[in-house]
Order: sequence, then structure tokens, then C-alpha cells
Amino acid sequence: MAIDMFLTAALRQLILAVALSSLALVAATPVSAETRLDAGRACFSVSRIGEPPVAPDRFECSGEPSDYQKARLALRFDLSGLGNARGETVLKVHNSRFDRLQAEFVYEDGSRWDETVTSGDYHSHWRPGGQIAFEAPVRETGLSHVVLRLDRLASTGLLRISLTDRAESSAQFTLLAASIGAALTLLLIGASYNFGLAVASRRRFAFWHGAWALCMVAWGAIWSQFHLFLWPAMAGTVSSQLCTALSCLAVTLATAGAVLAVAPGGTPDRLGKAALATAVVIGLLGLPLAFVRSGPILAYADLVGGLMVLDLLLVAACLVMAWRRGNKEARMFAAGWSVPMMALALVQLVDTDGLLWGGGSQLLVLFASACQTVWLSVAASRTHLRLRIERDMARRAMADAKNLARLDPLTGLNNRRGFFEAVGAVLARGGSKGPAPALLLVDIDHFKSINDAIGHEAGDRVLTAIAELLARRQDKTCTVARFGGEEFAILVTGMTAFQILRFADNLRREIGEADFSTGPAPLAVTASIGIARRKGDEDFRALYRRADAALYLAKNQGRDRVVLDQDGAPPGRGRALALTGS
Repeated sequence: MAIDMFLTAALRQLILAVALSSLALVAATPVSAETRLDAGRACFSVSRIGEPPVAPDRFECSGEPSDYQKARLALRFDLSGLGNARGETVLKVHNSRFDRLQAEFVYEDGSRWDETVTSGDYHSHWRPGGQIAFEAPVRETGLSHVVLRLDRLASTGLLRISLTDRAESSAQFTLLAASIGAALTLLLIGASYNFGLAVASRRRFAFWHGAWALCMVAWGAIWSQFHLFLWPAMAGTVSSQLCTALSCLAVTLATAGAVLAVAPGGTPDRLGKAALATAVVIGLLGLPLAFVRSGPILAYADLVGGLMVLDLLLVAACLVMAWRRGNKEARMFAAGWSVPMMALALVQLVDTDGLLWGGGSQLLVLFASACQTVWLSVAASRTHLRLRIERDMARRAMADAKNLARLDPLTGLNNRRGFFEAVGAVLARGGSKGPAPALLLVDIDHFKSINDAIGHEAGDRVLTAIAELLARRQDKTCTVARFGGEEFAILVTGMTAFQILRFADNLRREIGEADFSTGPAPLAVTASIGIARRKGDEDFRALYRRADAALYLAKNQGRDRVVLDQDGAPPGRGRALALTGS
């Protein structure tokens, strides 16, 4: 338990340190000074793939382009008045679905410069945050306009284009890489921790949350293009399709984690099922949406976005209702889930593409997910530790109850049940070598008269004193119990018949010589002992009957004596060997 608490505290400190550092970095960074270019306001032309570039006078500057998804779309942006006199400009295009992209810079003196990337080969133009960067060469004259030519573009609505200078671009590169790396680190830690927690606590929500965090790690690594360090051929459309599928899958996993975090009965069953069903539909729609390259792709995206908002409302309703019903898990997890839920709702309703150094809505969701992982990992740890403490307390209570059920409450010795459990293993080894086990039944003589003469309280003190005397002899070879009333039982192993008789007679003498006085008048107490040695694989019941018969004979012959059963014959036929104190 102490180790678990230490590891949980260490994890909390590590996660919080990384999270706070990342948030401080975001807060301390000035707003980016880049200029966004709106594809909807650019002049455009549509031509067949492979044809020569369209002449400048053939560009249309009104209306919207159409029929370009299986053709070549050229977009021309006028840069006059943007202050790029020296041409120290970086053009950034956020990754989208296209087969080929050519960026052409046109200078005021009529000179041109262009570079081309294709899906699967971005060369050195890729940047963190899902961006492609083209740096314009420095010329004596400034830029007049930029032309982008895209083959088989999925949708102009997915294009995010901006201009900045080289110093700003370099700073954004560093900040994006650091912030994305911190967020992915938090998510990876959260995924590993929650999978471990799922194994340790056997709770489903920890597994689903770990799967969600791992899915977000994969999505973040692909969206940020960090995976291109290892697989450069995945640049472009393949990565964009994977991101779409993973984002929808992440919603499904997140919903499962949030709904299952609430204990059964915390929310109405129909509400939880509705949230899970909506999430499953989103996850399934992510597959066809990932492979859409033409048609109303934005309409499909809006449909999934609407389902995401509905799913958020259903999950929020589940957590709020469970919270109002006093569910502890809902109280802890609602705060954690509120961060990514609000971020996801924000990016669905508000244009956030210009935030966070061009990382936009994706980086906002990634940061929110990292913060949520911090909170839920800590909350899950607290819940797990609380459950562990409750489980350990329950086990301890059960063990105490089980021990009490085996012990005599007055003397603290084993009772009949505890004695049977203790000697069961000994009797099970009936075929082992060595002397056979022996059962001794010890009965206090005339105990009823002691109770009648000086009271039951004094009688209890006598029983307790004799129990202490017997307990001193208890070890691996000697098991002691109180069978009830004034009768005690002892099972001894590893003794011959002579040793057993001597052991029993020493016990009888010690009881007879002990001082049990509770007042001025002396109190003499004696005991009778019956012994039976086990024969072969004889069970305990038969062994007890023979020991009880020997005890009966000891009492019949005058008490204060030891009788050893020798052949199992009925009493009165020379069946016992007796030692007496008279």
C-alpha cells in the first residue's frame, strides 16, 4: 500500500509538472503575427491534370471553384500591400488531402520561383502541427502574388493558408514541437498508467481511458507529422485519412471511458446506452469519412461534428445525473472530462484555426486531452487507492471474523471448529512415518460444584488459568483447544505411547498442584485425561470416540487420573492403562 501511494504521488507530481510547464509556455507566448489567406477570396482556375499552367487572364476572381476534386485547382493570392518588400516570406499550408501541391512565388519584377510536394513526399517542407512550409528566396523586389496549384484537392474548405516571416516561422517551429511533445508525453504516461491501473484494479473504465489516451497519442503523432521522421512516405493523404479515422475512434473510446466510469445505477440505463450508441456510430462513420476524396466532404464532416456535439451532451447528462445522485466516481471524473468536452465543443462551434502558433483546433484538443489525462490519472489513482483501502479493510474484517469463529471467546484457545481445521492436515498425513498422533481429552473434575460453590465468575477464572497452562505447551507438535464447558482437547504428534503417558501425567500433576484460589479458602482442582492413539487412517470422529471412552473410564475409576486406550475394547475388559494421583 505504501509503495502504491508513493508511486501515485510521484506520477501526480511528474504529470502536473509537465502540464504546468506546458500551460505556462502557452500563456507566455505572444500571439502569432502571421497573415491568413482565405481560399474563398482568391482568384481561381480549374484545369485538367497535366495541362500547361493557366494564363493569368484566365483566373476568375468571383464565385467559388467547382468540379476541381478530380482536376487541378489553381489559387492566386494578391500580396500587394502586405509589407513583404524584401520577399523574406514563408508560405504555410496546413496538410490536407491532395495528390500534388505546387507553390509559385511571383515577384514584382516578373521573376518567379516555385517548389512542389506530392502526397508521400514532402521533402524538407513538412513542419510540426500538420504544416507544409515554402520559403520564398530573398530578391531585390517584393512579392506581388502567390499561386497554389493542387491536384485532386478534397475540399477548399479544408485549406488553411498563411504567410509569415522566417523569424516567426522558426519560433513557431520550436514552440509547436515543444508543446506537442509535452502533450504527447503526458498522454503516453496516462495511457501506460491507466492500462496498469486496469490490470491492478480490474475496472473497465481504466482500460477504456488508457485506450483513448493511446489513440490520442497516435492521432497527435500523425497530425503533428512527427511520424514522418520514421515513415516519410506517409506524408499527405494517408496521414490525413488516418487522423480522421483515429479522431472518430477516440470519441468512441472517450465516451466508453466516461460512461463506464460511473458505477452501475449511477445514471439511467437508457441514457448511458444512448451515449454509447452515438459514440459507436461516430466511430463507424470515421471509416468511410477517412476515405472520402470527392463529393460533399464538408457536409459529411458537419454530420459527424453534429453527432459529436450530441454525444458530448449525452455524456455530460450522464455525469451530471450521476453527480446529483451522489456517485463518487461522477464527482471526480466530471471535472476531468469537462476540459476536453469543452475544447471539442469549442472547435465545433468557433473558428480556432488561428490559435496556438498555427496549431489551431487540433493543438487545442491535444492540450485539453493532456490536461484531462492529468486529472483522470490522479482521480483514478485516488479511487483505486480508496478501493484498495476498503478492500483491505474488508479482508481484514473477514479474517478477524474468521479467526473469531475459530477461537473460544473466554480462553482464546481454538474452539471445536478451529481445532478440526488445525488438525485436519495432521490427520491427512496418516501414512507418514513416525509415531501415530494421539488425542487427549482433558476434563476438570467436579467443575459443576465449583460453579455452584463460589460462582460462575470464579469458574471462568479457573478455565482461563487452565487454558493458559495448556497454551504454554502448544507448538508444532501440540495443538490445544477448548471443546466446550470444562473439556479441553490436545492433539500431539511424534510421541511414543510412554512419552504420551508421561506428558499427560505431568499435565495432570501441574493442574492438581496449581493454586486456583480466588479468596481466603483454598481451591483444589483436579483433571481426568483420556487418551487414544490413532490407528491407521482412522478419522477424527472414531479417534474422538475412543478418547472419550478412555476419559469416561478415568472418571468412572475415581477421577484425577490418566487413561490410555489400548485396544479399543469396551470399558471394563482390560482395555486401558491408567495413571492415578491417588
